[in-house]
Amino acid sequence: MDFGYTEEQLQLRKAVRQFTEAEIKPNVMEWDEAQHFPVEMFPQLGQLGVLGAVFPEELGGAGYSYGEYSIVMEELARVDPSIALSVAAHISLCTNHIYLAGSDEQRRRYIPKLASGEWIGCWSLTEPESGSDAGGTRTKAVRDGDCWVIDGSKTFTTNGHIADLCVVMAVTDRAASSHGISAFAVEKGTPGFRPGKKENKLGMRCSPTSEMIFTDCRVPDSQMIGRPGEGFVDSLRILDGGRISIAALAVGIAQGAYEAALHYSKQRKQFGRFISEFQAIQHKLADMATEIDAARLLTQRAAFLKDSGRSVNKESAMAKLFASEVAVRVANEAVQIHGGYGFIKDYPVEKFYRDVKLCTIGEGTSEIQRLVIARQLLKTEGA
Repeated sequence: MDFGYTEEQLQLRKAVRQFTEAEIKPNVMEWDEAQHFPVEMFPQLGQLGVLGAVFPEELGGAGYSYGEYSIVMEELARVDPSIALSVAAHISLCTNHIYLAGSDEQRRRYIPKLASGEWIGCWSLTEPESGSDAGGTRTKAVRDGDCWVIDGSKTFTTNGHIADLCVVMAVTDRAASSHGISAFAVEKGTPGFRPGKKENKLGMRCSPTSEMIFTDCRVPDSQMIGRPGEGFVDSLRILDGGRISIAALAVGIAQGAYEAALHYSKQRKQFGRFISEFQAIQHKLADMATEIDAARLLTQRAAFLKDSGRSVNKESAMAKLFASEVAVRVANEAVQIHGGYGFIKDYPVEKFYRDVKLCTIGEGTSEIQRLVIARQLLKTEGA
């Protein structure tokens, strides 16, 4: 088992880090305060290969492995978790749903635009009355000739206000329960489709989150992604890969918070000594570094298995669960090391602390991850 990175992977990390330090870092707090997402940056991320990360070159992608995609997500989140979140939703959810379940024609039509950053994508599954219980979807799509008419609303849609393309789940056969939910690609400007309320959030404020409203929204049958009734089943597959990206995002937040705390501890003096010389601070830093390494290894294992074509249902849930909860602990300790200054917006740990909590909620809460893991453990035990 090789625990190192290849030269190409190290160069990828370096390239993304240089971009984030130069183009993103100087604007982080301004974008956060204004709740502004820099749409103009998407084509730049496309040129860098970020947005086409795991998609083949013939579709405009970069052809990265999931291990390399994890490196990209970690580096983005190390500087600004909000940008990383919007990129993850764009790649792992919207574009990947089309890639995994879409027709060849849909892939050719949409993926090059999404991979280049010409278009921004979003993915709408969650509803006001249907969160972890996504099988309780109420949004419906009724066939009318060679079209489907979609009615309903979605919530907590990342990129909703800025998206050019939305992949939405809707009930097409109520009697079939979760096997009666289908996925549709709905383009911006389609009559009857619009973003609703933009949420005012605790953290990840630069990444827009909103409702999506469908009122007599008519789309041709060719806009259905995958087989009828298989949208929710496909969503579960998409989430398996998506959780790897959120795990990597969490590792990136933890790394950024740890680096800030380490730097501060070497600059801040109390009682005539740098606080890094105090054993209490050293123990915090040691625990933070150890847990980050463990979270990164779990994430890379899930990525390796995904790249090997194996099931990652349990492993991606483990990585997402552990990495997200580690990131919360690390961000908390980073604020503690800063003391009162950790509560001030002039220091980056304040934002990491606000942003990180979403990692234990989005793309399946920690409680849901534990259920996923337990089911796989019990299935294995009973085999």
